[in-house]
Order: sequence, then structure tokens, then C-alpha cells
Amino acid sequence: MTKEEQSEAKAPVHRSGFVAVVGRPNVGKSTLMNALVGRPIAIASSRPETTRKAIRGIMTRPEAQVVLVDTPGIHRPRTLLGQRLNDVVEASLSDVDAIAFLLPADQAIGPGDRRILSRLRSDFAHKDKDGKWIWRKPLIAVVTKIDQLSKSQLVDKLLQIGAFADFSQIVPVSALEADNVDEVAKVLMDVMPEGPQLYPDDQLTEERPEDMIAELVRGAYLEELNDELPHSLAVRVESIDPDPEGGRDTVHIGIYVERDSQKPIVIGRGAEHLVRVKKKLRTAVNRTMGRKVRLDLHVKVARNWQTDPKQLERLGF
Repeated sequence: MTKEEQSEAKAPVHRSGFVAVVGRPNVGKSTLMNALVGRPIAIASSRPETTRKAIRGIMTRPEAQVVLVDTPGIHRPRTLLGQRLNDVVEASLSDVDAIAFLLPADQAIGPGDRRILSRLRSDFAHKDKDGKWIWRKPLIAVVTKIDQLSKSQLVDKLLQIGAFADFSQIVPVSALEADNVDEVAKVLMDVMPEGPQLYPDDQLTEERPEDMIAELVRGAYLEELNDELPHSLAVRVESIDPDPEGGRDTVHIGIYVERDSQKPIVIGRGAEHLVRVKKKLRTAVNRTMGRKVRLDLHVKVARNWQTDPKQLERLGF
């Protein structure tokens, strides 16, 4: 064997690919992805159906690069928006190398989980002659929120999940407590195909700055208003105006609700909610834009936008 051949034989294998992160609403998809990437990329909230787009987070390690596609939770749609969110999931699943199916440790396996499993089987599996499901792509069960269970309860839960489907692997994790996140990363990297690095080391997402800012604003409102927040709230960056004198650019942001009665809820008494959201996001938005900017927030009414195709299109769905 020549020196060149010996060198090639010793060279570590680099892996790269895409992982779809799926699960029913509110199982911790965004929290896990943020933990793996190392910075908030997707909104993490206790409210269901928080994620509305397929957000790609890029996890880079010396030996591998994994692109995590954080999908909206698969659910039974009640509006045109809900149907479009399911369509986003369909598109996200079409070209991935592996699937991370998130199942919360603190909740029983339910109809939503079974519906997702059925859908994944129809796309990525077939039965062999003995009736066993054979997966064409690795299906990893990621058991989230393990901090909610005792050790004995967790063992029982893992056995239940093992009986639920023929998973390639089962990995428990608490992303919130940073417990076993490195093991999840290792499992996902190991199932990626051999391939070159796809993105620069410092790139953490494919999202445009405008989209990230809109999500930051929506996430801040999820925390600010909690149960008061109209579920029909949407956010869009309307424009970015440079300062002609070289000062701070102005980011104009539209916050959309469906009814006039919802505007005062979002604005707050004396515009208190607008003021607090702007103050809270100042550093995060400046970091996203790579420079200091000024936020200009306006609350607007887009009647019945969740069921209006034209309105949905305008708001980016």
C-alpha cells in the first residue's frame, strides 16, 4: 500500500445529510433543535402549533454536518392554514436521509402519534414476508421531556415506545435540561450518509433574516401574552429602510390579527406590549441583522386570513 493509500485509509469519514424532525404539536421539536444547533433558531413554546414553517437548523461538528428540518406538528387541519402546515410537513419529508420521531415521555402514545406513524410507514416502509415493517430510511425515536419521569417510569416508557414501532434506535433526552443532547447528536450523525460539509461552519440556519425576525417577534408575543394571545396572530417584515445618514436601519414589521377586537390585546394598555416586545428583542434582532437596527411595529387586521388563500400567500404561507 502506498503512502497516499495509507493516508486515505486513515482519513476519518465525514458525514452529512438531512433529518426531518416530526411529531405531534408541542412535543419539544423546536426546543431539541435549538439545543442541537446551539442557538435559538425556532420558536419554543408550550402552545401547540407554534412552528408554522419548515425551519432548517444546521448542526456542525468536525466529523459531520446535519441539517435539521423542524416541521410544523402533524395534526388534523381545521383551517386552510392547518392544511398548508401539513403540506409543509409533506414537502419536508420528501428528501431527507433520516427521520427523528419525537415522542414525549410525560404523555401517553395517542391517536396523533399513531396517525404520524401510519403516514411515515406509507412513505418510508414496507412489510416483509413475515409482516414486519422494513424502513427504507432510519427512523429514530427521540423520547423528549425525560426530566418529567423517575428512572423506573422512564424504563417503562421506553419499553412502550419500543413496542409501538420498529424504530432503528430509541434515544431519551431532556433538551430543556441539556440531558443526553450529545447522545442524540451522535445518533443522528452516525446515520447520515458519507458526504462533504454542505454549509460554512458559522452558518446555523437557511432562514432569511427577515423570516427570523418575524419569528422572533411572534415568539416574544407567545411569551408576552401567553393565553391571551390570539392563535390567529401572524407576523411579517414589511420592509427594511436604510438610514440615509448611515445610522440605524428601520425594520418595519406588521403584526396581523383576524378581528378588530384583537388589536387592543396585542397592543396593550398604553402600548405596553409593543414596548416590552421591542425592548426584549433589541439584542436578538441586532445579532440577526449583523448591525444595530430600529424596530417599527404596527398591529393590523387581516380578516379571516387563516382561511383566505390570498391572505395566506401574502403572509408567506
